[in-house]
Amino acid sequence: MNFFKNIFKTNKQTNKTSSSGKDEKSSFMPKIETPTDNRFVQNFIKNGGKFLYSENENEVNKNLALIIEENSWEKSSLFSLDKEISNRFNLDYSFSENSKDETMCLISTCEYLIADDGSILISSNQVAEKKLSELPDDIIILAKTDQLINNISEGLSGIKNNGTSIPSNITNLKHFKDCNDKDFLSYGSSSKNLYLILLENQ
Repeated sequence: MNFFKNIFKTNKQTNKTSSSGKDEKSSFMPKIETPTDNRFVQNFIKNGGKFLYSENENEVNKNLALIIEENSWEKSSLFSLDKEISNRFNLDYSFSENSKDETMCLISTCEYLIADDGSILISSNQVAEKKLSELPDDIIILAKTDQLINNISEGLSGIKNNGTSIPSNITNLKHFKDCNDKDFLSYGSSSKNLYLILLENQ
């Protein structure tokens, strides 16, 4: 099912139930859990992330162009640590000690999208051995809808069972610049201006 249709269908059903006055449920009835995709989008936006949905590769390219235009960036100001992404968008594939100052934005993939807290799980596959504080303040993540999972435990299991060597430097991006809901877990973390371009799996 189309990603957005799934979200809107859930919202409409919820609103319809609430407006009809028939939402009083017995305390013995099991709690209806919000679908994974809907929960991720809600939590991701709550964290301050900027979400762009794409039905196909053409829309991915259009959304990327819109992000560049919105921030008045130059194409030469973007870079990636992923050779495939670098070749796809004709970007620089390098990272020096001064890259954070010279480069405005990193484009990367990710391991998984975590619904429970709206975070993005990444590893050395995406950022090598760089710490979050060493990466640019602006990051664009490219992901697909089949990367949506419920929690970090599922993500770690998925990484462990994917048939290849387990990557190092596994961490999650959660605290974004627009996030006002800071708790003690965010102390000392490096907040980022983060865009997510999510592609519907074909």
